[in-house]
Amino acid sequence: MAGKKAKKKTKLVSISRRRKPAWQQTIARERIEILFKEAEKQAKAGNTELSNRYVQLARKIGMRYQVKIAKPLKRKFCKYCYSYLQPGLTCSQRIKDKSIIIKCFSCKKIIRYPFAKK
Repeated sequence: MAGKKAKKKTKLVSISRRRKPAWQQTIARERIEILFKEAEKQAKAGNTELSNRYVQLARKIGMRYQVKIAKPLKRKFCKYCYSYLQPGLTCSQRIKDKSIIIKCFSCKKIIRYPFAKK
């Protein structure tokens, strides 16, 4: 026994790299929207920690099910610290030179979005 080499048994684990089924992605989009609505309610009630947690959960769902967060919802959280942005409570908004300037109060970063008059 001492002279013989012991063979290791290894299991091959296949990782699926394909997209999730369409029905799972639609459920994920609905859950993301629900979480952002709840985040807005909690931010208005003054519970910013819970609203930030809802944003984190929505982002995790989006990443897990490979679903892009809609553009209007993307603008509701800070892209640096991922905290929910409620104008007047957690951020300030200004309009200057065809852009919307948002300053996050938690990380002090400035986010600029283009603004076109119609």
